Amino acid sequence: MDTQITIQKIQDKALKGQKLTFEEALSLTGITDYEDLFKLFTAADEVREKFRSDRVDLCALTNAKSGSCPENCSFCAQSSHSSTQVKTYPLINVEEILKHADKAVASKTHRFCIVTSGCSVNDEELKEICAAIRRIKEKYPYLKMDASLGKLNKEKARLLKDAGLDRYNHNIETARSFFGEVCTTHSFEDRLATLKILKDAGIEICCGGILGLGETDTQRVELAFSLKELDVDCVPLNFLNPVEGTPFENNKIPSPLGLLKFVSIFRLILPKKQIRICGGRQRNLRQLQPLIFFAGADAIIIGDYLTTKGSAPQEDLRMISDLGLKI
Repeated sequence: MDTQITIQKIQDKALKGQKLTFEEALSLTGITDYEDLFKLFTAADEVREKFRSDRVDLCALTNAKSGSCPENCSFCAQSSHSSTQVKTYPLINVEEILKHADKAVASKTHRFCIVTSGCSVNDEELKEICAAIRRIKEKYPYLKMDASLGKLNKEKARLLKDAGLDRYNHNIETARSFFGEVCTTHSFEDRLATLKILKDAGIEICCGGILGLGETDTQRVELAFSLKELDVDCVPLNFLNPVEGTPFENNKIPSPLGLLKFVSIFRLILPKKQIRICGGRQRNLRQLQPLIFFAGADAIIIGDYLTTKGSAPQEDLRMISDLGLKI
């Protein structure tokens, strides 16, 4: 195959908003030559610039309830099925959540996400979270509010919407064909059911996955096409940060350039969607972190993650400024 012609053809389709075929996207996964990789990055960068401009969307999060999760997701340090040393605590109170929101605003983000461990939240926990959302919205009317609270029913989705929630994170994590290798306590279809409830409630959807779980290149493309079919608003891409004590602690992660290649492939498959680089960025990309934007991403998590440290916010702000991008 003439790689340059293939990249150009796929880029042209993406720029015109035309759908790529699965085979076209899959053909890009075989690119390993250094020169061809940077042609791929350039193609994705031009698509990002056309549809997402030169602005970077920032989101800060708080781990509002940690550990003791009954689900057996093999990558997760908070699963009760794993033997990790992660901190465990119940839902923090409204005042504590508000303090975390204050820190988020200080880091110049306009989006803040409340995250809880577990398969879902109970009625009392939801009441507290809704109260926190209302308090934060009163103090920072411009701040977009996200949440990631596990499974929802229609009533809980309505209560969150009424409280002022803008967007909900509920990742499908990996390809349908690989999901059973990652988790057996709930199914891929369970995830889809919650996403349908969110759509029906008029809540924006943040839904993506993790690269490095042991999936094949074909399954990574399968994940991207599932997200395209779901028509989600934001695609968070995580790179596995193997945690000692989890079943995936010894997983081999692709090289930094290998991960960036898939950022570009996701951009070309999902040309108009927000693509946010999240957990594992620092550990797995190392000195190549600034290339995430050149590879097609237009958003990041700023600050710490759920159970691991992130970059200091000022470092990410400086990186964005140095690249000539805007917040």
